[in-house]
Amino acid sequence: MSENISKIIKEVCEANNKDRTRLMDIVEAIQESVGCVSSDAMNLIAEEIGCHRVEVESVISFYAFLSKRPKGKVAIRLCNDSVDKMKGADEIAKAFEKELGIEVGQTTSDGKITLENTPCIGMCDQAPAALLNQVVAPSLTVEKVKAIVAGLQKDTDPSKISLGLGDGNNADSLVGSAVNNNIIKKGDVIFADNESGTGLKKAITLSPEEVVDMVKISNLRGRGGAGFPTGLKWQFTRAAQGDQKYIICNADEGEPGTFKDRVLLTEKFDLVFEGMTIAGYAIGATEGVLYLRGEYAYLRTFLEKKLKERRDASFLGKKVCGKDGFDFDIRIQMGAGAYICGEESALISSCEGLRGDPKTRPPFPAQRGYLAKPTSVNNVETFCSVTRILEKGADWFSDIGSVDSAGTKVLSISGACKNPGIYEYPFGAKIQDILKDAGAENTQAVLVGGPSGQFINPSEFSRSICFSDLATGGSMVVFDTKSDLLKVVEEYMEFFVEESCGYCTPCRAGNVLMKERLGYILAGRGEIADLAYLEDLGGTIKKASRCGLGQTSPNPILTTIKNFKPLYEKLMKKQEEGMQPSFDIKAALGDAERIAGRKSVIYTD
Repeated sequence: MSENISKIIKEVCEANNKDRTRLMDIVEAIQESVGCVSSDAMNLIAEEIGCHRVEVESVISFYAFLSKRPKGKVAIRLCNDSVDKMKGADEIAKAFEKELGIEVGQTTSDGKITLENTPCIGMCDQAPAALLNQVVAPSLTVEKVKAIVAGLQKDTDPSKISLGLGDGNNADSLVGSAVNNNIIKKGDVIFADNESGTGLKKAITLSPEEVVDMVKISNLRGRGGAGFPTGLKWQFTRAAQGDQKYIICNADEGEPGTFKDRVLLTEKFDLVFEGMTIAGYAIGATEGVLYLRGEYAYLRTFLEKKLKERRDASFLGKKVCGKDGFDFDIRIQMGAGAYICGEESALISSCEGLRGDPKTRPPFPAQRGYLAKPTSVNNVETFCSVTRILEKGADWFSDIGSVDSAGTKVLSISGACKNPGIYEYPFGAKIQDILKDAGAENTQAVLVGGPSGQFINPSEFSRSICFSDLATGGSMVVFDTKSDLLKVVEEYMEFFVEESCGYCTPCRAGNVLMKERLGYILAGRGEIADLAYLEDLGGTIKKASRCGLGQTSPNPILTTIKNFKPLYEKLMKKQEEGMQPSFDIKAALGDAERIAGRKSVIYTD
């Protein structure tokens, strides 16, 4: 390791006060500076911050955007989720391979460019898309690929590639992104006009207990999908014993097909930050953390500026809004490409500079969360709603929506529809009306809530978006009759296999077994009993897994067996003797035949 790299590592560690809990910030900064975190670098980091080397390597090996081996100066990460494939991602991958002269997973001979696949990057409304380091390249075509590669071969700074500018704050000089917001339907809560600071100023005229009560009376439930009452979570956190408490905003929307937080952070950042500040006042916290997914790193500088502006306006910092005894500030914690960190306890682990492993519960974060202190974790949309509740009142909010689901829901709609984008509906909106607004035709299935949600068929399109019917964190993917739905299911199961943290056996091994048995069925080797096997195994995984990933990962298979069973049955080949083949002898003999240089004389069919 060169003296220059050693100097960089020491400076980065010093800038982070050699704080072990800021290991994520340290390794991300080092990788950005020198291209990777090598074995020697890990040794020096461990020495500088006073931890074991294995702790550093465990972090490097866990997150997809970190690497201990050098990659190209530019990492082109192609989004390969189902929506991107629907929109031509495979063709785009081939175009990149042709222009670069390498295959996916390789680096060019000059060491300049690495080409690799990545799961959903939050751009399904403008697929196919890719990340060029931190620069987003949306709505890709073969012609755009040629221009991108030509530009990168001249200069490995992706920000110099001419991709154009998107709408709204995407065109801000600190964002400079070609991404479009695609806000198609504005509702009465999140996308309605508001004046920054109004909700916060109202909050500090009340006692913290009154703010908690107001949120409880509004019937606001968490917008992440589970729907836990927000006011109740705050009450638990406020009542917990501890001299320090924290607010964390979960902005790690990694569910394939979800991109609403991207838009909220770009255009409604004041609602987010204000909601976090109100929460800090309500539970007695002095520090908030916005956990921003690595795929949205292009927004960080812009958001840091907005935080500074709020400090300058006395909306953050010491004596917020002049309120004696109310100190509260927010820092941004970057993620590094790990879907599991969308689960709140895994997110807390990541904030603490650890692998994104879920924590055993109880205790719950409200009692023992970030740095073992009482912590309330809410998502981006929830904090936006909090700000509007304090501004307009609890009764105003609870009068919107349906009986058990107050307010509105922001949906990310993509897939086989003419108008992919962001829609805000009052709870209670019906799927059939949403599909009409999105311009969906010949719809075979709708995936509500992403892969961890459920596939529904046309007979269920009269159902409603609400917590008592179709609960969702916000993702809605439309599949028309051209889609091979079971192939899509297989892709989603591959995603869950890849994204499992590996801690518990039901999730680590169970998802592999489910994907394997699905593969038998798709290959025409399945039998009716396999469906019962999948249902039984899926139920076991859901019940026995440690966190939300395993508790929902079997859903793509389970909900398609329930609602699209004929698709499975059509693949079951009936044998004359009434038996289904469970072992492919020809496939098993393949290697032996190649070694012997001849075909089997016994198994000739």
